Amino acid sequence: MTSPTTEQTSRPTPALAEQIVLVTGGARGLGRALTEAFLHEGARVVINHLTSEGAALELAERHPGRAVAVRADVRDRAQVEALFTQAEDAFGAPVDTVVNNALTGFSFNGDARAKAHEIPYDAFSAQFSGAVQGALNTIQAALPGFARAGSGRVVNVGTNLFQHPVVPYHDYTAAKAALLALTRTFAADLGPLGITVNMVSGGLLRTTDASAATPEAVFDAIAAGTPLQSVTTPAEFADAVLFFASPWSRSVTGQNLVVDGGLVKD
Repeated sequence: MTSPTTEQTSRPTPALAEQIVLVTGGARGLGRALTEAFLHEGARVVINHLTSEGAALELAERHPGRAVAVRADVRDRAQVEALFTQAEDAFGAPVDTVVNNALTGFSFNGDARAKAHEIPYDAFSAQFSGAVQGALNTIQAALPGFARAGSGRVVNVGTNLFQHPVVPYHDYTAAKAALLALTRTFAADLGPLGITVNMVSGGLLRTTDASAATPEAVFDAIAAGTPLQSVTTPAEFADAVLFFASPWSRSVTGQNLVVDGGLVKD
């Protein structure tokens, strides 16, 4: 792999309709909403999946020539490298934007999560491998294509639980906090190459596969605590991701935008 250098010439980020976008975990839940949002704007999308082949293929088949489903475990560097090769073979050009959304085996039900006195480190390790190792693999695999394009966009999916840890999602929150650190350090390192790295952090979304186990009373309590009196939807969250992928955010990097209806003030 050829490493990008600080001598490369940065070019303007292409409009969304001209982009090739990778969405990890892009077949279900929030990932599906992200995929559909980019497709709606005219982008071509690589729908990465691990356990949702049927959903990924169905979504790709509805957008022939503009979407391709590729199975890969983002924790496995060889599979990620192969994913990027397949993406470029399918579309004839490198990926412009990477959205790190994949989530490793997690259900958003606070009553079912291990508390502080009982959670094992293995739980943390599993979430770190999905959030941090997965993002590291996809970003590094994207860099040669970014270098050829002269620009690149990375959007990492985070959580508002850093600021508002109201449920004991210890492992998930710690991993996303580490991903925020990676977001900011990579933004500083890759900025001279014309690459921006940002994070969009939501709260509980109504409703994704991961939040399907959440009791209705929890959704009601969250809505009551927001200025908008509502729980953010995946489509609303996706709007902010589109901003960070677009030329409109050309001077924004290393940022964490909280999209939760105003519940958390950061």
